[in-house]
Amino acid sequence: MGKIILASSSPRRQNILKETNLKFEVIPSKYEEDHTQTVFSYEFIENLAYNKALEVANRTTEEALVIGADTVVVLDNEILGKPKDADDAVNMLKRLSGRTHKVVTAIAVINTKDKSGKKTAVTSIVEFENLTDEMINAYVRDYKPLDKAGSYGIQELPSGFVKNVEGSFKNIIGLCPDALLKLIA
Repeated sequence: MGKIILASSSPRRQNILKETNLKFEVIPSKYEEDHTQTVFSYEFIENLAYNKALEVANRTTEEALVIGADTVVVLDNEILGKPKDADDAVNMLKRLSGRTHKVVTAIAVINTKDKSGKKTAVTSIVEFENLTDEMINAYVRDYKPLDKAGSYGIQELPSGFVKNVEGSFKNIIGLCPDALLKLIA
């Protein structure tokens, strides 16, 4: 296997990739995401990941595999992206309170040699407990989740937030290592 490039500045994705023992470098993608899309589709999220990887692949002069990823929280088939501000984060968490939602991470891998690509998406299910306003406000104040889809990072949620998780926990954080390893094999 040749050089691997992660087209993401996410420290969470970088940490997950380090755990796979793959050697990689980070070149953040400059791809401008479309934040106007609110209706979820696998095609949309996979294309976001693919376009992030492609932007870096087009800038890379050496042979490499470029990994792009995108994670969304989906409630009632609506994409809950990154919140605009603290009030938006509070409102998103109120919507998720006591409900089950999907977290979908799309992964794309592009070979810079011939620009061939593969993509996939992994879905995990998260069920939240009934959250009080006090719990939500304290979380937004203390953890500042403005850079996270759905206004939360599952790895940092205080006890009492999550009732149940089905599927890959690391997928919820931002990258499913098993799915990635299958794509680059």
